[in-house]
Amino acid sequence: MRTLLIRLMFFAVGSLILYQPTAAYAQATRTWVSGVGDDANPCSRTAPCKTWAGAISKTAPAGEIDNLDAGGFGAVTITKSITLDGSTGGQGGVLVAGTNGIVVAAGSNDVVILKNIEFAGLLGNGTGSGFGLSGIAFNSGAALIIENCAIVGFANNGIAITPSNNSKVVIRRTRITNTATATGNAAILINPGSGVNASVTISDSYMENQINGVFVNGAGGGNVINAQVLNSVITSSSNNGVTVAAANGNVNVINTQISYSNNIGAVVGSGTLTLGGDTITNNVTGVSAAGGTLQSFKNNQITSNGTNGTPINAVPGNSGTLQ
Repeated sequence: MRTLLIRLMFFAVGSLILYQPTAAYAQATRTWVSGVGDDANPCSRTAPCKTWAGAISKTAPAGEIDNLDAGGFGAVTITKSITLDGSTGGQGGVLVAGTNGIVVAAGSNDVVILKNIEFAGLLGNGTGSGFGLSGIAFNSGAALIIENCAIVGFANNGIAITPSNNSKVVIRRTRITNTATATGNAAILINPGSGVNASVTISDSYMENQINGVFVNGAGGGNVINAQVLNSVITSSSNNGVTVAAANGNVNVINTQISYSNNIGAVVGSGTLTLGGDTITNNVTGVSAAGGTLQSFKNNQITSNGTNGTPINAVPGNSGTLQ
């Protein structure tokens, strides 16, 4: 009888040991980060992790990571549906040098939401080196939603939208400043892979001090890119405010101010660019059609540029009298 009891005791202890790791590593639907956290923690509210990357492995798909206090919580690569919200306990952010801030490399059915996050890439730190690359790099996923974010000081792009599968991107109430140092870069670059379709909506956003404001490239070929810029401001671009250079690009710029570009406010090289209710002013050239189709709802104010630029065809069926 004593031998049987001892065996039962060992069995019970062994079962408990085997069970505990499973519980310890179970993914939660909501996790937390803090400047005083530790990535060895379970990322609960009372035992938070220190970084976004530490928390993401402990967060269930379609879950959410929140911050308990203000701070920079590091770069992260996202490979599943998830929400990162940097507003819960003060401004949550990403501070990086020599790399991207957040990379989205999710599955074809995954939706990623980034909101209330401040991205800092150190461009303009006085050293001439060590800058962040792109604040957000979207490589794959069904959809990416960026809301109420600030992106400052990245050498390549503020947001690089270069998906490998058909995707939708929504950017709302986001400020992008002091980004992009090479001609092919932009505050927002839209350049999906070959044969990949993309839909992008930018609204109520502000872009200042960059090479290009919004650059729709589609250089991969075979792309269908539908993009719209709504109720936004693009200012102080050292090249162009809006550039469309995608044969199958259809871009609408509506109720947007484009000003102080050193080159052209809005230009289409291939594809179609449609303007409506825009103010395009104080650029070297207001608008230009270097190829493709430039058309207007005839309700824009294109004035006080060095040259106001190419006369714009009316959208078929429109009878307006302004540019």
